Amino acid sequence: MAHSRRNPHALLEVLADYDRVVEIGIGRRTDLARALADHGVAVTATDVHERDVPAGVAFVRDDIVNPEPAVYADADAIYARNLPPELHRPALEVARTADAEFLFTTLGGDPSAVPVERKTIETGTLYVARARGE
Repeated sequence: MAHSRRNPHALLEVLADYDRVVEIGIGRRTDLARALADHGVAVTATDVHERDVPAGVAFVRDDIVNPEPAVYADADAIYARNLPPELHRPALEVARTADAEFLFTTLGGDPSAVPVERKTIETGTLYVARARGE
């Protein structure tokens, strides 16, 4: 998905409709989490490494391959930017367990490793792998 690092606005429009979200693998890209928190969304960011996050964003060190289910339990949506294919299935399982929607983008030409609905957004493709209640 081109430009997602520099332009989170297209994702913000989609994710701002949720009350509580969890971002998988925030890394150093905190702009979207900050913007969501500024819009009143409760945001928890996760990463396998300790990360600094903006005020209003909670951080939990977690590995989506060996997740702590409580981190995701109350989420309406779980999302990730530039999620590598090897993490698609583990993230989908976490979303199923939490009964949360799972939305993600990939790096450029990476295909989705799970069944998805593709949504075209301003900056590329947003993959929706699970809607709540499925």
